[in-house]
Amino acid sequence: MANRRLTLKVYLTEEEHSAIRASAHKAGLSLSTFCRRVCLGTPVQSLEFQEARLELRRLKGDLGRLGGLVKQALANGADREIVHGLLHELDARQQELQAAIVRI
Repeated sequence: MANRRLTLKVYLTEEEHSAIRASAHKAGLSLSTFCRRVCLGTPVQSLEFQEARLELRRLKGDLGRLGGLVKQALANGADREIVHGLLHELDARQQELQAAIVRI
């Protein structure tokens, strides 16, 4: 990691300082890191966005596992009711995924 020895002094109003501090908190970053990223044009993602991204990854994994189960059930000549139940579960996961996508 780079040795950061230089400082940048900025004059702000009380409202500006509060707004910047709140934005840094929302992003889960220190004030220094937040300001550095914003000033250098590095994207800053909120904690909500990061959590939603992790949720999407989890749901994607769930969908893959369920798809594999349906394929296995069909290959083994499983009862239609079982396959039907698996398809309902797959549909529920797809709806969760869509809801998470809408939030982003």
